[in-house]
Amino acid sequence: MDTPRIGIPESLQNRMSMPEQHEYLRTRLSRRRVLVGGAATAGTAGGIGLLAGSSWTALGAPPAVAGRGSAGPTLVDSPATVRVDGSLVAPFGRHLAFGADPRTQMRISWQVPFAVRRPFVRVGLQPWDLSQKIEAEVRELHTPSLSGKLPAVDQFYLHAALDGLRPGTTYYYGVGHEGFDPAEASRVATVGSFRTAPARAEKFVFTAFGDQGVSYDALANDQLILGQNPSFHLHAGDICYADSAGQGKESDTYDARVWDQFLAQTESVAARVPWMVTTGNHDMEAWYSPNGYGGQSARWSLPENGPDPRQAPGVYSFTYGNVAVVALDANDVSYEIPANKGYTDGKQTAWLEKRLRALRADDSVDFVVVFFHHCMYSTTASHASDGGVRDAWLDLFEKHQVALVVNGHNHVYERTDAIRRGEVGRQVPIGATTDPTRDGIVYVTAGGAGKALYSFPPGVPDSYEGHVEDVDHIVSYHWTKARVPDPDVVEWSRVRYTGFSFLAVEAEPGPHPRLKVTALAESGERIDAFEVVRNRS
Repeated sequence: MDTPRIGIPESLQNRMSMPEQHEYLRTRLSRRRVLVGGAATAGTAGGIGLLAGSSWTALGAPPAVAGRGSAGPTLVDSPATVRVDGSLVAPFGRHLAFGADPRTQMRISWQVPFAVRRPFVRVGLQPWDLSQKIEAEVRELHTPSLSGKLPAVDQFYLHAALDGLRPGTTYYYGVGHEGFDPAEASRVATVGSFRTAPARAEKFVFTAFGDQGVSYDALANDQLILGQNPSFHLHAGDICYADSAGQGKESDTYDARVWDQFLAQTESVAARVPWMVTTGNHDMEAWYSPNGYGGQSARWSLPENGPDPRQAPGVYSFTYGNVAVVALDANDVSYEIPANKGYTDGKQTAWLEKRLRALRADDSVDFVVVFFHHCMYSTTASHASDGGVRDAWLDLFEKHQVALVVNGHNHVYERTDAIRRGEVGRQVPIGATTDPTRDGIVYVTAGGAGKALYSFPPGVPDSYEGHVEDVDHIVSYHWTKARVPDPDVVEWSRVRYTGFSFLAVEAEPGPHPRLKVTALAESGERIDAFEVVRNRS
């Protein structure tokens, strides 16, 4: 007897989004037994590298990630084994990320609602010629019904590693599996593109924010970011909020299906702009081990040059043009939310010191930008500042003349003056220029990506371009090692905006390199602008 097939009626396909199709199929199969394993493991031998010529080399790939307690392939639900027709299962949630070298490496990731056979990526130099075909790695993730109210969820994330790419080159790609080939004429709309970093430094733009979630405001920010034509985007953690508690405890409950919505929402920009993420407190999903990061490892392929990519997947670095970017996991040092405090046993901070020293010795690097979740300096009434990140990393940032620090955590926009040795080294009003070798470091909280907004302390007004109100001696606080708030009398809060927003940074190389930093509201209105230069003498 033939194995039963289930798909989406053609009459519904054109009227349903990818997440809606996903949920439709999941509902249809909720009382059937789905075979997870044989089909899901196709292609797990690893990614394939795209060389400067036309040949291909195999690469090693990390093993599939399973949920805590999982023994690998499992049978879930009911009496009949179902084979889903691959032609009726469309990939969704495509997102790109650089490898350690953005000139030659790209990682392509996506999702399918069910196990599919022989997943792959097609790549070419023209959208009509995707002749190179690369097998994809499958990372299966099982989430049980943690709350007793939400259903158990099986998710399938696919990844392909492309190495040996040509610098400064636009590539076209399509993702597929048996029954769904992006090279077919009917699938042409699914073809995407990306561009590798140039071999030599040239002017470019990158964008950044944190605390996104799933909302109309999050989607609006994504669309505005796409209009900046960025070379990459930095996401400073608290990515989708499937875990609404954010304490990193096993008592936290979360809905893994929110990731389906998030990746579908983000695809419009992340399918063509490398989406470089790090880890926030809401990303510690405690069911997945170790340290709750198994979910992140299943869903994202990030550079693996940190202290331990399996233990700390949100810690890495890459260099694009004349800018080096360092991603850190502040959960490791946070005083406020200590669930993962000390989990790297000092390895992250030791790696950071070594990495910053190497970057500062590199004459091709003009600026070092660091991003992580918890705020070094912020005055909001919700989280304020975290003394843990100050104690662990502040001296290292100043010693190695970091140009810009980007945080999330507080759902507002706030920007400091240049801070040196804990005090204002130089006032940096809107439109001003600062130099980290002389003045100190500017810290930006860019947490207005889409999640519900926070507020500043009572009596502290917004102060941004076109609406400047200076307040002396703002009273805020920072979290101490004893996990209690300690008052701060603040003189460093220069720009404040209670609204959805993001950062756009233009990096300009040359004899007088500079970073032109702009903050844009969800409406497109400019709320802040300043420049960072660096004196090499």
